[in-house]
Amino acid sequence: MISISLAAEAGYAVPPLWRILTKSGYFIGLSGAIGATVTYAASVRPALRAPGNDSGDVDVMRRRTAGYLAWAGVVLLVAGYFQLAGRVARAGKGMPFGDALAPGRIWDFLTAPAAKGAWVAQGTIYVVQNLVLVLASAVLISLFLPRARRHLNALAMTSLPLTLAVTLVAAVPATKPKDGDKWLDLVFGQTHIVSGVVWVGGLALLAALAGARSRMSEGAGALWADIWRRFAFVALVCVGAVFTSGLWMSWKHVGAVSQLWTTTYGLFLLVKILLVLGMVTAGGINQFWLMPRIARARRDDATSSLLHLTLGHFPKVVWAEVALGLGVLAIVPFLGGSARSEAGSPPAVSSGSVFAMGAVLVLALAASLYITVRTSDALARRTAGAATAAAGS
Repeated sequence: MISISLAAEAGYAVPPLWRILTKSGYFIGLSGAIGATVTYAASVRPALRAPGNDSGDVDVMRRRTAGYLAWAGVVLLVAGYFQLAGRVARAGKGMPFGDALAPGRIWDFLTAPAAKGAWVAQGTIYVVQNLVLVLASAVLISLFLPRARRHLNALAMTSLPLTLAVTLVAAVPATKPKDGDKWLDLVFGQTHIVSGVVWVGGLALLAALAGARSRMSEGAGALWADIWRRFAFVALVCVGAVFTSGLWMSWKHVGAVSQLWTTTYGLFLLVKILLVLGMVTAGGINQFWLMPRIARARRDDATSSLLHLTLGHFPKVVWAEVALGLGVLAIVPFLGGSARSEAGSPPAVSSGSVFAMGAVLVLALAASLYITVRTSDALARRTAGAATAAAGS
């Protein structure tokens, strides 16, 4: 009751339950489709193609990946339909969500004429988006078929650009943005979405694949060490993109640090920031503690230790990251409006000084990520060197 009263007083509208479920579900669908296909292309596929891997381990990974991607297609298709119904329920004067689920209502929404001054009807953009979504889902769902699984690489690589297009097409504006800030809102908004779902979805895919440990050989540790190493780079890129785009979006919606705890929007944003920092911390544990030990075990050819680290310790931390990531997706529907508007602050307007400060922060972030990689490598070499010295003595 207290939070609802605070929301009402501050001009914050708590989203209805159907809005929370449809929006969170949609981003879960994007995470499953985009995150899994990008991670497969960047981390899993190259590792599976590396020479020296046990053919049985490769087959297990391919089958499990195909099954995961097929179910990701189902989730994307269902989530996309409910998301579209949610758009219909919010359009115009609005309607009950149950009514918006009717195909006739959806068709009327998609075929509505363009608004005055628009270069294309908003419904037409959503028609294209959902056609792409259906096509991407169909490609992924086809992996339920044994014959299609023989072409896992081709189907996964085909679905990758299609799944990305699902969110990118939806962001196309029906009317020309008024100024440069609006263009930047679109660019940074999509950067935030894509990098976020790749990060969360990639972690979920790898955590699910690691569940096949009991069906893999004792030598699977080397394969998984390669996968974790490759995904660590993907995750670092995503972290950089999430924080860069998040800086812009936070500045647009929050006028002062105090608004993070004095406005309802700010409180939800603060929770989201804390969850993301939790994911970064868990990733740091992997990067600074587990990766050096994995490198040491790999150099020492310690098969049992390598398997335990890559498929024992590592997935536990990753599952914690996945849980935090799902928490982030659950918070997203509550980030409607702006802390600035709740607090009565003026809208954010960019300037040369703002861009200069942003550039400094981005450079600092890039430097910190570079230092992270170098430090992790140095720890790996030190760990291996210490092991060699101990063995010599």
